[in-house]
Amino acid sequence: MKIIIIGGVAGGATTAARIRRMDETSEIILLEKGKYISYANCGLPYYIGDVITDREKLFVQTPEAFSVRFRVDVRTENEVIFIDRKKKTVTIRLNSEDTYEESYDKLLISTGAIPVRPPLPGIDSDGIFTLRNVYDTDRIKKYIHEHPVRKAVVIGAGFIGLEMAENLHALGAKVSIVEMANQVMTPIDFSMASLVHQHLMDKGVNLYLEQAVASFERTGKELKVIFKNGQSIQADIVILSIGVRPETTLARAAGLTIGEAGGIAVNDFLQTSDEAIYAIGDAIEYRHPITGKPWLNYLAGPANRQGRIVADNLLGAKIKYEGAIGTSIAKVFDLTVATTGLPGKRLRQAEIAYVSSTTHSSSHAGYYPDATQMSIKITFDKESGKLYGAQIVGYDGVDKRIDEFALIIKHQGTIYDLTQVEQAYAPPFSSAKDPVAIAGYVAEDIIAEKVKLVYWRDLRDIRLEHEFLLDVRTPDEFSLGSLPGAVNIPLDEIRDRIDEIPKDKPVYVFCAVGLRGYLAYRILSQHGYDKVRNLSGGLKIYKAATAPIVLNEENDIQHTDNKVTPTTVTPSPQPSANTDSSARVIRVDACGMQCPGPILKMKKTMDTLTPGERVEVISTDPGFARDASAWCNSTGNKLISKESSGGKSVVIIEKEEPKACNLVTSCEGKGKTFIMFSDDLDKALATFVLANGAAATGQKVTIFFTFWGLNVIKRLSKPKVKKDIFGKMFGMMLPSSSLKLKLSKMSMGGIGGKMMRSIMKHKGIDSLESLRRQALENGVEFIACQMSMDVMGVKKEELLDEITIGGVATYMERADNANINLFI
Repeated sequence: MKIIIIGGVAGGATTAARIRRMDETSEIILLEKGKYISYANCGLPYYIGDVITDREKLFVQTPEAFSVRFRVDVRTENEVIFIDRKKKTVTIRLNSEDTYEESYDKLLISTGAIPVRPPLPGIDSDGIFTLRNVYDTDRIKKYIHEHPVRKAVVIGAGFIGLEMAENLHALGAKVSIVEMANQVMTPIDFSMASLVHQHLMDKGVNLYLEQAVASFERTGKELKVIFKNGQSIQADIVILSIGVRPETTLARAAGLTIGEAGGIAVNDFLQTSDEAIYAIGDAIEYRHPITGKPWLNYLAGPANRQGRIVADNLLGAKIKYEGAIGTSIAKVFDLTVATTGLPGKRLRQAEIAYVSSTTHSSSHAGYYPDATQMSIKITFDKESGKLYGAQIVGYDGVDKRIDEFALIIKHQGTIYDLTQVEQAYAPPFSSAKDPVAIAGYVAEDIIAEKVKLVYWRDLRDIRLEHEFLLDVRTPDEFSLGSLPGAVNIPLDEIRDRIDEIPKDKPVYVFCAVGLRGYLAYRILSQHGYDKVRNLSGGLKIYKAATAPIVLNEENDIQHTDNKVTPTTVTPSPQPSANTDSSARVIRVDACGMQCPGPILKMKKTMDTLTPGERVEVISTDPGFARDASAWCNSTGNKLISKESSGGKSVVIIEKEEPKACNLVTSCEGKGKTFIMFSDDLDKALATFVLANGAAATGQKVTIFFTFWGLNVIKRLSKPKVKKDIFGKMFGMMLPSSSLKLKLSKMSMGGIGGKMMRSIMKHKGIDSLESLRRQALENGVEFIACQMSMDVMGVKKEELLDEITIGGVATYMERADNANINLFI
């Protein structure tokens, strides 16, 4: 039998080797249009970043060695350009443009996928690359060697995009990631992706989420990446990681059936619509084991699995392919991010009812050195407990846990199976209660209604007059920040202070990661509280999911008119430059401890020090460095340095003399905060005049636009946005932009406003729109109230580009750093 295989790498080469192992008599021809048939595709970003320094290590097999070992006729640089199904031949083109035909008895298509490269203006400029194969890798490597790469832009925040961002960062480039979605890594849910957002920002990577690229321009030695909203950023190199699509050109031309997802349609035996032709790998679509609907799965593991099955089927077997659930893992700087099965958003799209839970556990026993935290989110059916999906963000031990989840999901197991998995346990490797088992136990409690959950989105949008927020952390933790309006009653004091907790309101209880919240839930539910809920994932998830994206101060985002737009984010506190080595330093090992352990241990040590002495704390809690900075700000102690690497944070703090209460004077550089509640023209004018005056003195100024004040910052020309009936009604009743604002007095049906603008123009006084622009250029921060936007049906797309979205917590943080707060 003569078998022709089109395409090498994961699928084609695996199939050829398996056929030969099973049958010494078949004639096997492997046709590959490139130079290489078996290379480490997933290792390409790490070769670019010099993590892999030897190029030859990328190649698993050379064509010559493969041919000798498996007696396969390997023909590289031979591109199949046509399949004649009736004659059962393929037409092959050589590099010289000469063509020839080859007949077959059975044919396998393993053409893979090709990068998406939209026809944007300037996309073919020098310095813009995709990364799919060795050829692409060599071009990028050569370009970096020949050009200084100070700024790199990665378009697309999937696995390859983030791996490229990390490796370009390792080469010393300042990296920006541009992504159309509101998160990186779309295979995982937003709440889990937000943990990755925090880590990327900690590493100095700029995230431009919900941004679409309109074009590219070459300006001298630099590239300009221009967004659809008119903003642009500079780059020395651009990597396109927008995505891939199945390479189906041959299949389409041959008249093979293409499925609804865009891949080559195959049956259970991986046959195409022609029984003599099979297909595998990135080029095919196959039904998902959970949804039953066709989907595209671009992963090497399933391609290898398909290659092994199809080899036997080409030889006459009838082995069914079981399908893939999308188990994947990626290294993102120090983090490991993994997923399997279906996340919540995919389940919603498939209209499958589900429940989710989020837990935070240590990678191994906390008392053994270097334990790190991992966050696990699982999705499951509330009735049967059937496990649908799992996502993990952590540092150590993520890979083995995701594989356990994947095995259970693929065998249609339940959350009860998670509790029955028998893991190997020793302190360096796990805990007696493994993170997988803990996820199962929590899910079991949810199904048994031993705990009812509230999720971060619910608490973000609550109205405090109707609910009671109960923070059961310690007072020290509470002092570092909590949810707006929350009441602090530590867990150990609940029984004694239970009368302070109302029974006639829903009680939302929360802690750092969810465990103490669960214990508080159990206490309250057994004391007659039937409206209590525990925050899933605790404040760790809530803070990450609601935190604003902060651009690095060195960011050079521009408008197309080349006016620099000031960054509208308050910079985080910087460590002191004072590194006096003579100061006494007490070293504290807080590794393995989860929040609030490290911060409490640090505080306890600080209490024993005298002014001028220092404490050095090493922690594996991912949020510790940020908490330590906040603690220094609130206590007046000096942050000397903070470093994070490999899942560990090292923070050095110097104890300061206790400070007396300060009397704020006009000489001090405190900020000014305005709440713009009104949309009256005269009040808006007064607000921007005051804001510009304060900003001119070098003070930080923030304007918080809420309810009617949102009309002051609407675009003059707005895109079409989808709204519900109430949003449409508000849209008809409210001013469409600042040009439609009226005076608070003597409006006279709008005539007064027109007279005001005319007089201002005649006297050479800047218009409202000009004053607003000046405020932005002077660095005034504009914040739109999320709750007000939701209530009034105002979408982000309707507001000025420079607006950031925030809630009460954002305003309170700005107000706390201001000595004047005005409500207008």
